[in-house]
Amino acid sequence: MKVLTVGVAAVLAMAGLTTPAHAAGSAPSPGSAGLGDRLYPLLGNGGYDVLDYDLHLRYPQKDPEQVVSGDVTITAVARQSLSRFNLDFGGGSAGRVSVDGRPAGSSRDGDELTVTPSRPLRPGRAFRVTVTGFTAAPARAGSGSPAGLVPTPDGTVLAGQPDSAHLVFPANDHPRDKATFTITLTAPAGWTGTAGGRLVSTTEHDGYVTSVYRESAPMATELVQLAVGDFVVERRAPVGGTAIRDVVPRRLAGTLLPAITGERRQLAWMAEQVGPYPFDGYGSLVIDDDLGYALETQTLSLYGAALFTGPEATRGPSMTHELAHQWFGDSVSPYSWSDVWLNEGHATWYEMLWSEQTGGFPQYTGLADREAFFKAVYAAGDIFRRRYGPVAAPLDATTSWDVFNPNVYAGGALVLYALQQKLGAARFQQVERAWVTAYRGRSASTRDFVTLASRVARQDLRPFLTAWLDGATTPPMPNHPDWTVAPPPVGVTARS
Repeated sequence: MKVLTVGVAAVLAMAGLTTPAHAAGSAPSPGSAGLGDRLYPLLGNGGYDVLDYDLHLRYPQKDPEQVVSGDVTITAVARQSLSRFNLDFGGGSAGRVSVDGRPAGSSRDGDELTVTPSRPLRPGRAFRVTVTGFTAAPARAGSGSPAGLVPTPDGTVLAGQPDSAHLVFPANDHPRDKATFTITLTAPAGWTGTAGGRLVSTTEHDGYVTSVYRESAPMATELVQLAVGDFVVERRAPVGGTAIRDVVPRRLAGTLLPAITGERRQLAWMAEQVGPYPFDGYGSLVIDDDLGYALETQTLSLYGAALFTGPEATRGPSMTHELAHQWFGDSVSPYSWSDVWLNEGHATWYEMLWSEQTGGFPQYTGLADREAFFKAVYAAGDIFRRRYGPVAAPLDATTSWDVFNPNVYAGGALVLYALQQKLGAARFQQVERAWVTAYRGRSASTRDFVTLASRVARQDLRPFLTAWLDGATTPPMPNHPDWTVAPPPVGVTARS
């Protein structure tokens, strides 16, 4: 399949990938192994920007524990004169590697796959690197932590956040480098292959079914979904022009499909809050596994079935949280993983707002209303900061939960509450809408948010937001001089 249908020069111009004049004459050098993310220094790679992935995966049997094989062609543009470059890959065999159709050298060191093309790549030049015959094996998540391909009783799904997509396929596995995707899944007849994006075609051949999906909106690798197994795909009437499809195990369809229908009302509600939904379609993927988490994989949120055994007062806010991520985290992705509060703080904000407006807040939280919730979070502010670090600066990434900690969820939402208290509800909503509009399809940082909020508010919010986001202690809450912060207990240190 031909993925790019416009000229390379036009692609580079649209993507803002024009080459600095000084780079054209520079000597070839290696691209960096890692983008220098403070929390994940080796995640992602330097020296190039990915434009598109053409990913093919083959599932030979009806076995959730099986090893899968695949090929991927990555279309990228060199940002410097490259003698070699790296891909992130932590799967099984790396197979064969070529660049622009010519065999290339390759070597592996941990999760780094180093590629040496037969000749250096010029800066500003588009190129294609193909990895053929790589393999990956499912692994059960430990302690509720995402682990790449996850086996379930009915098939496998992908849980790639924050750093596990490259356990399945070679990639530039950092949300700073988003790209479009074509995903082709081949599985035995009777199994269904589903991925993020729009279904392009389904063909049957020799006892297998091949399904091709296209995501034409930029997508971070950590947001890719690959669901293959004995699943049913239920297509429902659109909501405001957004196509709806839900994916559940065939044997549980009668129970799960009716429980998911609330997403339609949530989708319309979220669009009222922040503006049009940013993708062509949406839906829920529910698996028979106690994940311990849900994931906002792009256009198809992932849940464990246990969520849907509870009351609407519980599942509704949780579903709204993942839906909100389609704007905050998927369409607008974090520039670095320290910026993850922009994902989780916003998703928590709309989760709590939905819960309050639908009347289930006391049942969901055990508190009377959002005011009581934020007062309680405020009281714990210094404890959170001591244990996990400031809202926009998690202490480390020893485990994924050190990054995805309570201070980026509840603490991030508290920052938004403080901003709303300072600006008023109407101006705050203008900031929210401006954010998802200005950075749609892009990656953006905390600094970008502070700059945009200051522009929309017509005042310099840097001192205010810097104290809330980066301070070691919790600032005073606007309009609530009576709110107090509890001191951290003696001996409380990071993650104690």
